[in-house]
Amino acid sequence: MSLRNKISSHRHADPASPQSRSTPPVADSPWGAARLALTAFFAVDGFLFAAWVVRIPDVRSQVNASHSALGLALLCLSVGAVLTMPAVGRLCLRYGSRPVTVASLALLALAVPLPAHTHSVYSLGGVLLLFGAGYGGANVAMNSAAVDLVAQLRRPVMPSFHAGYSLGGLLGAGIGGLLAERLTTAWALALGGLLGLAVTVGAGVVLLRSPAAPMVAPDRTPGPADAPTSVPAGAPAGGRHVRLLVLLLGLTALCTAYGEGAVADWTTLHLTDDVHAGAGTAAAGYAAYAFAMTSGRVGGTWLSIRLGQNRLMLLGGLTAAAGMLLAALAPSVPVAIGGFVLVGLGLANLFPLAIARAGAAGGPQGVALASTLGYGGMLIGPVVIGFLADAVGLPLALTTVAVAATAAALLPLTVRRH
Repeated sequence: MSLRNKISSHRHADPASPQSRSTPPVADSPWGAARLALTAFFAVDGFLFAAWVVRIPDVRSQVNASHSALGLALLCLSVGAVLTMPAVGRLCLRYGSRPVTVASLALLALAVPLPAHTHSVYSLGGVLLLFGAGYGGANVAMNSAAVDLVAQLRRPVMPSFHAGYSLGGLLGAGIGGLLAERLTTAWALALGGLLGLAVTVGAGVVLLRSPAAPMVAPDRTPGPADAPTSVPAGAPAGGRHVRLLVLLLGLTALCTAYGEGAVADWTTLHLTDDVHAGAGTAAAGYAAYAFAMTSGRVGGTWLSIRLGQNRLMLLGGLTAAAGMLLAALAPSVPVAIGGFVLVGLGLANLFPLAIARAGAAGGPQGVALASTLGYGGMLIGPVVIGFLADAVGLPLALTTVAVAATAAALLPLTVRRH
């Protein structure tokens, strides 16, 4: 199957340019049916993952796992995701991103209830491999479909999809916490899976029936408005150049996800142990970070249009770096929480914009490579912070997030030069 419309959106393209003639703007509104359906997929993906996360302590007790054994079982989820992502990129090329999105979300929804029925670490690890396959596949396919839609709408709307994921995660964690004392793990995850299937069917029908992006001729002559990254994947010329661009954008995603993973796992511990906040205050501090990230993504499209993607990524990375230094080294609780809010705002749009640009440059396989690198960053972040915390203390260990955020701010400038 030929690749669909793997070009970046440009507000100032000349209507007479070859690009404008080959990919006419669609009549769909900015919040048309396809965009709403795809946002629903992102939201249910975040909801299902959060529904599982809040039940991890119950599943751990169920399988009688030690901390190390549980860590190995949880690693299976990541292994399943990382192994699946490159294959899903190829499936998107062959069958299209939208059908693969629907299939991946269906697999994830079916896998969510399974951990509640395991009774050993080995069976839990096997189930989480399947869970990870659905989760990793969904993330590659959804982002690839989103790249198509970004080009179709000619608006930098990728952050809004990731805002849907963040909102879904907040809802999943909140509802899961409220129901923790009222529903067993089996019932809670089963209901979550049923909700996921219902959304997958409903949104899937809408997404598959919506007009797809216009086809781009692989041998078209680039117009003057083409960006450096707007090379369709599979183009006969510049293959090595495209791979380098995707790799640099993948490293941007890795640095961003390193910070996200580290903050998610270590924020509450830092606030309680180092800044001496109460447990409730520490939880509120993480909630403030998560809300700031969601808010930043909601406004990401508006900021991308007014500042430009490179400038937004630069400012975002530097804001996150400054916020992390403040959060890690501040002696008072309010200042530390304020620092985490800045981290959330700064990191909010780095990952979605890096994935969008990788998809514009390399198609579904570009999304797969950048997502795999990004997911790897989320895996190594908590581990690296843990080892460094034992050696130099948690506050200094957390400053590595500031280093990674600075790198994420500067790498897009390197991409532009290439």
